[in-house]
Amino acid sequence: MHYVRVEPNAALKPYEGRHPFRAIVVIEDAVEPEWQAAASKWLVESGCAYMLAWGRECSSWDTSVDLANLEAFDYGQIPEDRFVMTTWHEHEPLSEVFWFAKNCAFAGTVDIVDTLVFHVSHHDRSDEYALVYAAA
Repeated sequence: MHYVRVEPNAALKPYEGRHPFRAIVVIEDAVEPEWQAAASKWLVESGCAYMLAWGRECSSWDTSVDLANLEAFDYGQIPEDRFVMTTWHEHEPLSEVFWFAKNCAFAGTVDIVDTLVFHVSHHDRSDEYALVYAAA
């Protein structure tokens, strides 16, 4: 599991992890809609195959990543190996989202090789999330 914390509305650095990956997007702080669209595009372009959103307005991330995936293929047919499955987990504890990611979030046509926790926050929770993820 890789942990990447990003400040809300900050510039995104190139993803250096392995791909394809599943991304658990943890939204702790509010972001501008334009930044959310850019972050969603970044996830798709970086090799995300399965995105699970949790936290503040998480259902909008489901839509945003879906739109970024469609845009990447000019709103046409998305190849099976580039389709990004999206879910949001509005009423579940984060520990259950981590469990779901580890045990159920698989893409049918590609082997997901890594998990990214994409944490949108002013506060680093890498140690805490590593423990929760390991226990899931």
